[in-house]
Amino acid sequence: MKFICIGAWRIAPYRWFAGAVAATLALAFGAGAASAACQASDEDAVAVQLRAVAPHLVAYAQVEPISVLPVDAAETGVVEGLKVLPGAHVRAGEELARLSGPGIQTLLMQGEADVRSARAQLDAAQKSLAIQRQQLPSHLTTRQAVHQAEATEAQAQTALDNAQSRLDAVRQLLTLSAPDDGVVLALNSTIGQLVTAGQTILTLQPANRLWLRAVYYGADLTAIRVGMTGRFASTDGGKPIPVRVCSVPGTLAAGGGESVALLPAQARTKWLSGEAGTVTLDMPSRRLIAVPTRALVLNQGKWWVMVHTAKGDRPQAVVPGPTEGWDTFIESGLAPGMKVVVNNAYLLFHSSISEQYQIPD
Repeated sequence: MKFICIGAWRIAPYRWFAGAVAATLALAFGAGAASAACQASDEDAVAVQLRAVAPHLVAYAQVEPISVLPVDAAETGVVEGLKVLPGAHVRAGEELARLSGPGIQTLLMQGEADVRSARAQLDAAQKSLAIQRQQLPSHLTTRQAVHQAEATEAQAQTALDNAQSRLDAVRQLLTLSAPDDGVVLALNSTIGQLVTAGQTILTLQPANRLWLRAVYYGADLTAIRVGMTGRFASTDGGKPIPVRVCSVPGTLAAGGGESVALLPAQARTKWLSGEAGTVTLDMPSRRLIAVPTRALVLNQGKWWVMVHTAKGDRPQAVVPGPTEGWDTFIESGLAPGMKVVVNNAYLLFHSSISEQYQIPD
């Protein structure tokens, strides 16, 4: 028979195994007795009460244009005189570029010819009307002839106005003007490029047409309403900007969040497109149970607290809500006046493991 030496003692293998089992049993029963005696004192527990809390929703946000204005070519032509660059500030009516080409020149010449012809007809009608009016006192003409001359003069004037309007429209084809105050976002064409009717020459971002777009996640999305207020804190620092929710499209963004649009609460607020930061929304005030955060225990994906009673301590599942300082508000699971353990709650919760220990056969 072989022996195993432990220190100065010689023990047969079966005797050593029996001793190890006995030691294990002693430890197990000792741990069970210790856990049975592990109870929180009244000093380790606090009574929970209702408190008013105004939850906040925080999300990443970025300043974006509400809309953009494409400046399109009204007729086929060649781009000339494009003198703006991306980022340039322009005013409504300011000339941005011109169009030229055989087609536009033909329209311009035809329009000018129509105006000259209409003006000549108007001059002839006005002279005829003047003669008729001079001859009427001498009874060399009739009132009916005078009325007919007046009608002809009115028709000639209308024809001239129409021809002039068509010429003005053709001249507008030659010039691309800014439809509104704004900033040039992009140049979609270059000088010398042949463009067709409807093709975009450049893109403008209208002035004061920026908003803040944020994406929120979680169960509180349904509580977001148009008109809610909050604050936007730019990553560049500075004083937070008061904002209000102006649009909740109700469509999910990438990742399951909901996109929310906000505008500054003050009309003269200045911010830049692309500026990023965090936006905090103020939720309606509620009354919830407040517990010290250190009383919460996370186990298998659920949150628990140890409820302290005269008959002992027991675990209670809870649903945490918003936090404030060192306290966490509980959505459900506790009632006012209940006592929860705040000192060594984690150790007390897991002390039940020794009670569930089973000695192997």
